[in-house]
Amino acid sequence: MKDPYFSAATWAFLRNLKRNNSRDWFQAHSDEYEGLVRGPALRLIEDMAAPLATLSPHFRADARKVGGSLFRIQRDTRFAKDKTPYKTHIGLRFRHERARDVHTPLFYLHLSEGGSFVGGGLWRPDGPALRAIRSFIVANPAGWKSATRSAAFRRRFELGGDSLKRPPRGFDPEHALIEDLRRKDFVASAPLPDDQVLAADLPARLLRDYRRVAPLVEYLCDAMELPY
Repeated sequence: MKDPYFSAATWAFLRNLKRNNSRDWFQAHSDEYEGLVRGPALRLIEDMAAPLATLSPHFRADARKVGGSLFRIQRDTRFAKDKTPYKTHIGLRFRHERARDVHTPLFYLHLSEGGSFVGGGLWRPDGPALRAIRSFIVANPAGWKSATRSAAFRRRFELGGDSLKRPPRGFDPEHALIEDLRRKDFVASAPLPDDQVLAADLPARLLRDYRRVAPLVEYLCDAMELPY
């Protein structure tokens, strides 16, 4: 069995970064970032390529250092009140092959001590995509229920994100799925305990969870006329 990807030292680095969130500190500890965070994360991404392909041939595990499946650790602070320059968690996204052309569904992994989770779906779709998804739910309610209310899904996952306070314009406020039609995000997540994050079989665990959330991802792809 391969060695674990992450360790207690990974958490320690992120804790220290949170206490010393400055460019000077980060540059002085860049070797630790490479050895404890980015290097292991890229190895995990590489090892997820084959498992991910068993779910769909249209999603990519891209192990490039920049522009791939690993989110940048640098924060975009241009419009943020919090001006600290670095994220203190690890974010991975396995995007659809059409992601550069349109805002697409994805599989997600968030890693932070005591707060890790796996997820899937589409966060803040643009106007046309949002209307397409809502219209698809109206036209295919049974498929939506199957994707989000199955025993396998509910055993691990919970739908989240923000919703409108009122029914969206153009949709029946009395519709049986109006709570879902009010959604602005179509995402689901499940907690991932620290002992599982630090285990060597992390890819197998992720695949099991992604398989549970895959019907939601597939449904959203169908709504947006993307291949799954």
